[in-house]
Amino acid sequence: QVQLVESGGGLVQAGGSLRLSCAASGSTFRFSINTMGWYRQAPGKQRELVAAIGTGGSMDYADSVKGRFTISRDNAKNTVYLQMNGLKPEDTAVYYCHIRAREYISSSEYVYWGQGTQVTVSS
Repeated sequence: QVQLVESGGGLVQAGGSLRLSCAASGSTFRFSINTMGWYRQAPGKQRELVAAIGTGGSMDYADSVKGRFTISRDNAKNTVYLQMNGLKPEDTAVYYCHIRAREYISSSEYVYWGQGTQVTVSS
């Protein structure tokens, strides 16, 4: 199996920056890690996609974070990053790392989630 470990959350003032990291570990050698991304869930709201990045580097962003957040990945380290600049109070949420991986031997696709990291933006 694959485990995702997130880091980088915290408390920041509006306009500030944070960088989230998510490293995949465990039996990663059994898988081709495809899409890597970040979701977030604020209290009382549904979980929503923040940003995603494909194996070729194609990126997708929620409209609300375009121009402020940047997603990147280091395939050698099986790690995905989310650089968050110009943070706003409405960005306050628990941020979850997410990957889609295909097992080499079976070609089955698996989805893995991190445990979540809290981001709080004060006004």
